[in-house]
Amino acid sequence: MVQCNQVECKAEGGIPLFDQEIDYLYDTTEDTTTRFVCFVGESMKRFDLAITSSNRFYGKKLVVDIQTGITGILGPDDVNEEGYLEHLYRLKEDEANDLRSFLASVIGTVNFTDI
Repeated sequence: MVQCNQVECKAEGGIPLFDQEIDYLYDTTEDTTTRFVCFVGESMKRFDLAITSSNRFYGKKLVVDIQTGITGILGPDDVNEEGYLEHLYRLKEDEANDLRSFLASVIGTVNFTDI
């Protein structure tokens, strides 16, 4: 459990976090492209999105709903999966259909480069 005050954060036992040894699984930096888009669909819901393209995630896009902070890593299979956008972004069916229509034109194919 981490406890924070206005000055510092400490882990269990009162050990400052910066004094603990960290085992990184990865720590990389890369150039990405982010598209910021705002639209209103037939449902009259406003969508404010940040869509990031990266070399990670096998070609899937990092899609952030800026209003809610909800983030998904989405490929065409995710966009087309029934109920997935409704659940992930907490949308009504007609709102999800608007988002699905938009994302279908933005999200490309998935690339499995490791195989």
